[in-house]
Amino acid sequence: SVLLLRAGLALLAWPIYLLSFLGIWEPFCRKVFFPFVLEKICGIHDKKSKKHKQELFRNLPDFRGPSGELRLLEIGTGSGSNFQFYPPGCKVTCTDINPNFQEGLSRNMKKNQHLHYEQFLVAAGEDLRQVPSGSVDAVVCTLVLCSVHSVSSTLREVLRVLRPGGAFYFLEHVAAEHSSWTYFWQQVCYPTWKLVFAGCCLTRELWKNLEEAKFSELKIQHISVAMPWMPVEPHIVGYGVK
Repeated sequence: SVLLLRAGLALLAWPIYLLSFLGIWEPFCRKVFFPFVLEKICGIHDKKSKKHKQELFRNLPDFRGPSGELRLLEIGTGSGSNFQFYPPGCKVTCTDINPNFQEGLSRNMKKNQHLHYEQFLVAAGEDLRQVPSGSVDAVVCTLVLCSVHSVSSTLREVLRVLRPGGAFYFLEHVAAEHSSWTYFWQQVCYPTWKLVFAGCCLTRELWKNLEEAKFSELKIQHISVAMPWMPVEPHIVGYGVK
């Protein structure tokens, strides 16, 4: 039944599959479709997850470095929807593998002038070589680990760039319980969803990757963030300390 429904969904999305076969969809998706759609989705997601984010980032000031400054690196910044939750004076380095979020990013920077923006780096989460080892107090990653090529490599980079005692903050959608209808529909939607949404994987059990990473302290909470007509309700939220 999963395969039949996948085939039906693929038929509905056949123009995208055709454009992908012709090599047109990926550049169009990266430059136009994904930045536009992601900003709209993030707007809805931010409203649904606002209380969770406020609670998540509440203790960010506790991880200020010895100088009293908080140096924060965000992986997959996108249009900067997390800026509103960062404490005043925080020094932010933005990274994203896709450089086509500049319009939304500039708009959110102007809205959040309580922060100091250091630089914007075009970089994948798995390769942050432009960031020196042990140079940041906190790393933030929200709705990004679903689409990186390697979760374990990304987490290794997170631990490398964090100073000892620094923290990694995350909020990510994850696979549902295998016996649930949500997981059934995640499996049905998986191939087409991944194509349409720039590599986003619906069925990753990211809490396992986090538990396998070498954090000295790890706090993970499983929550639900209901998104209309989208199979991404199960989430995890928390932070790990290096």
